[in-house]
Amino acid sequence: MTETGQNRIWVLADDRPGNVNQAVGVAEAMAYPFERIDISYSSAARLPNFIRRASLLGITPRSREKLHAPWPELVIAAGRRTAPVARWIKRQSGGKTRICQIMRPDGGEKDFDLIAVPAHDGVKPSENVLEIPGAPHRISETRLVLEGKAWQGKFHGMPHPLIALIVGGSTKKTTFTAAMARDVTKTAINAARNSGGSLLVTTSRRTGRDNESLMAGLLEKSGVPFHLHGWNSTDDNPYFGFLALADILIVTGDSVSMCCEACAAYGGVYIYAPDGIAAPRHRRLHQNLFDRGYARPLGQGAPSGDAQGPAKLEVFRHPSLQPARLVAQRCLELIGERG
Repeated sequence: MTETGQNRIWVLADDRPGNVNQAVGVAEAMAYPFERIDISYSSAARLPNFIRRASLLGITPRSREKLHAPWPELVIAAGRRTAPVARWIKRQSGGKTRICQIMRPDGGEKDFDLIAVPAHDGVKPSENVLEIPGAPHRISETRLVLEGKAWQGKFHGMPHPLIALIVGGSTKKTTFTAAMARDVTKTAINAARNSGGSLLVTTSRRTGRDNESLMAGLLEKSGVPFHLHGWNSTDDNPYFGFLALADILIVTGDSVSMCCEACAAYGGVYIYAPDGIAAPRHRRLHQNLFDRGYARPLGQGAPSGDAQGPAKLEVFRHPSLQPARLVAQRCLELIGERG
């Protein structure tokens, strides 16, 4: 069957939260109803896309059952592993379904109506390639206002400036060391102490238990007012509240998503990226954000520590980084709508 149905937009959501947030962020920015299709993978998903091509090879039988006519007008997907599925849907629709792929599909590029890639990926320009200044996300100005109202009572009375320390951790290719954990925490403590402010600290599952304990110990001894939300905490996660309320944000440079989400917020963003914490493509992203005025390097990308003296961070304003809107506008054009 080749008809398209009432669900105009499908979002292919896989098992990587970063991919899902990018795809859902674009769909939300379109301001149209959409259906989320959760995709699970089999071991065949590890095969390169020139083998998987336009097929359902590599996804589980349960996921396959969700993919049937009536087909949508638009599919939004993110990440290499969803690309063959999006191509397959387009073929089943007789070419009527438009497909938007976020990040490089690694094969079959001509099948995609739109490929949205961050500028730091260095993809060769093409008619169906849209270069965007960072990764799409779900942090809109409206959400920041709502989150700020929801969380402001929790941090009422903490002295300003509020400095958020958002810590990622190790990746497949890099290691977040104890020295890095100590360094970035001391830098944040010095900044709060020098400004008479407070710290809002959150960690990631990638931070590591030992690093998290080290950071907690430093904060306890600092004498600086702070709120720490550890990865294993059962309390409500204040991450979005931190983004909404912080006057200054310090974010580790190991995560594209964290850096871009921080740059959507109102506070001045400083990226902590010493040698060994970030892959080359992450460093290209950092430089792109610095060049466009969204963020500044913390210690010029080198460990700051006590040897360089107390950290002095400025409260500065920057535009809200909203790459999802750029992609959403092009997607609306694909289905015949003008924003």
